[in-house]
Amino acid sequence: MTNSQSSRMEVPQAKEAMDKFKMEVASELGVPLKNGGYNGGLTSAQNGSVGGEMVRQMIKCQEESMAGK
Repeated sequence: MTNSQSSRMEVPQAKEAMDKFKMEVASELGVPLKNGGYNGGLTSAQNGSVGGEMVRQMIKCQEESMAGK
């Protein structure tokens, strides 16, 4: 799988909101993520923590939505 396939957005119109969400999560976790810049200096653990927390928050939001909250 190429990088363009793995990072493809299912809903391209959501890209800006997802980028903002990613930056908010990185900030909450203390990960010095640069928006649109080079982030090659970050460890895989740092990058993984941001992605993992994003997924946790999205799942929680969906569960709450499904539960009618």
